[in-house]
Order: sequence, then C-alpha cells, then structure tokens
Amino acid sequence: MATHVPDAEAVRIDALTKFKETFGQEATVCVCAPGRVNLIGEHTDYNDGFVLPMALPMVTVVAGSTSYKHDCVVVSFAEGIADEERRVEFSCENRFLVKPGEPKWANYVKGCVANFSCSLRGFKAVIVSTVPMGSGLSSSAALEVASYTFLEALTRCFTTPVEKAQICQRVEHKFAGVPCGIMDQFISVMGVENNALLLDCRDLTTQLIRIGNMDDYVFLVTNSNTPHKLSASAYQDRRQSCIQAAKMMGKASLRDALLADLEVLVKFEASETVIKRARHVITEITRTLEAADALKRGDLIAFGQLMNRSHESLRDDYEVSSPELDSLVSIAREVQGVAGSRLTGAGFGGCTVTLLKKSAVKPVIDRINLKYQGEASFYIAKPSDGAREMGVDLDKC
Repeated sequence: MATHVPDAEAVRIDALTKFKETFGQEATVCVCAPGRVNLIGEHTDYNDGFVLPMALPMVTVVAGSTSYKHDCVVVSFAEGIADEERRVEFSCENRFLVKPGEPKWANYVKGCVANFSCSLRGFKAVIVSTVPMGSGLSSSAALEVASYTFLEALTRCFTTPVEKAQICQRVEHKFAGVPCGIMDQFISVMGVENNALLLDCRDLTTQLIRIGNMDDYVFLVTNSNTPHKLSASAYQDRRQSCIQAAKMMGKASLRDALLADLEVLVKFEASETVIKRARHVITEITRTLEAADALKRGDLIAFGQLMNRSHESLRDDYEVSSPELDSLVSIAREVQGVAGSRLTGAGFGGCTVTLLKKSAVKPVIDRINLKYQGEASFYIAKPSDGAREMGVDLDKC
C-alpha cells in the first residue's frame, strides 16, 4: 500500500528530540516548510505562464536556537545524505562572505544566510525531512523555505511572502546553480490546506483554488524511484527553444502566443523541435487555466482529462518524460476509477500524480506493483499548509 508519511507533528517532535540529543540543550525555534506536487502547468513558469501546484503533507523541519557567537552549526538528518556530510559549520559574522561549497545540501542553508534581509547571529540547528530527495517533489525548495523561515523566527525579522519566495529562488540560482522557476518556492511559502494555488508567473499574482468534490477522490503520488536525468544542458536547450520561438513570433514570451502563431514558426522555417516546444507551452498554459476552472466547478472528470493531455504533451512535444514515467501513467489509467494521471516536475524521472477515486487506490497500487519494471513508492497526497512556525514544547508528544 501507500507509504506512511509521518505527519508534521511527528516530524516536529523528532527534530526537537534530535536537537536536544545533538547539542545538549532545548531548541527555542522550530519551523517547517512543505514539498509540493504540481497538478498541472509544467515548464510554463519560465515562459511567464500559469502553474497549479499544491503543498504536500511531507515537510522539512528545522529546529534550533541562537548562539552567542557568529558560528553556525547545522546537522541534517535527512535521508540520502552520507554520514560524513551531515554536519556543517560556517561563520555568519559577515554573511555577505558566505559562499557555497561542500556538502552541497548545506548550500541551501548558506544561501538563505547570505541573502537574509536582516543582520544575524550564529545558530545551532538540525534538519529533519520527509520530502524524498530527487523525486520531483521539491525537497530543495522545502529546505530553502524552511531555512529562511527559521532565520525569520530566530530574528523576528519578517519579509513578505512574495519577497521570501523570490529570495529562496535566488538562493537556488546562485548557491545551488539551478536556474529554477518561482513555482516551488511560492507554493512552499503560500500553500493552504484544501487548496491548490494558481500562480501567474508573469506578475506573481496568486489565487487560491479550493479543491471541491474530493469526498470520494484523492491524489496519489507515485515515485518512479528513478532520479531526474534532465541535465542542465537539456533544460537550457528547452528554455532556449522557447525564447527562440517567442522571438520569431515577435512576442515577449510564449505566454502571449496562440496556437495560430505556430504558423509563423513554420513560415520562418523553425526546426520541428522549436515548434514542438512552443506548442507544448502554449497548450499547457491554456490547459492550466481550464484545469483551475474545472476545480472551481468541482468537475474532477474534466480535470483528469486535462491531466492526461498534459502528460501526452510533455511526452511528445516537450520530450521530458521517460519510459518509467510513461509506464506508471499508462498502468494507472488502465484501472477503473482513475480520472487522470501525468508526470509531475521537470521530468525524466521523479514522480507521477494521479487523480482517482479512493476505491481505486489499492487496485492501482496492486497493478503497478505487478506490471511496473521498477520498484515504485506511493503517497496519498492532500493539499496542505505552507511554511509556518511550530511549537517547541516536547511535552505535547
């Protein structure tokens, strides 16, 4: 069956306990930030389009306290990190001199320190996470947002949600070297229980979309357990194709393009690859808006059909799927009660997200376990809250 994910309260207790065991004192601050699953709207964010993610129950928790010096000591208990790389120490006496280095996971924390909006003292902290790394559920954004939220809680110096998301995006760009869009940070900051978030990536306005008629339905996230293989060069190739297409059409971005504008690309003898990339983005932006409207109406069947079309476009036009992801989607769709299924995230590994009736969850899992060539993991997902402070009282366990 689906993997049991400890709820945020259990992770909070675990982090507070580990902090006390590691540093011999009680934590004074505890915060969390969630991972995310994008329901629809893939590779539209850097084209000024729309995305429709929801925050997950899986969280990254940071617990800690201020030090009297400028030394920062962070210990990560997240899975997938080698024991010899779990502890990192650095100085924040001049936070503008903090630079990325090894271990790589610590760069997300260092980046938040270097880009924090107020002066800082040193601190001690532990990190515990239930967001699986390399799965396409945005463990990096969860770590960035949790780290920044931790610094806010320590200093009582807060910024706006939009600024916070932008700073965390900048951390990923400059300290992790990943030219990501803004979606992951936005939903990790702004998620609300029982809601998806429609984000306009052009002007960064947001709209909460309450997910209705979910009494009989759930989202099933299936991890292919194949890591992302979309290299930086492949990612940049797709971005450049989009930029080239928009330029040939005379548009500021593909957000302004219509399907009819593809004829311009044909006229200027654009490559078939450029045409396909543009077609995906143009149709995906439209699908995302239609999907948000379907959720508002509680029309989950229409929403599922849009999910299906999204996957096919990502597979055929944007070419970021993989045999594993295609297999998981195809197997899920064979089961009665499945409304729709698609890859989620950048692609070439990671996860799929499936909208299905609760009664279909076990049949889908059983069928995937029978037919999928790999070994998948499953999570029941519901829209959850974004980054927040948590209590530090261990007696509440």
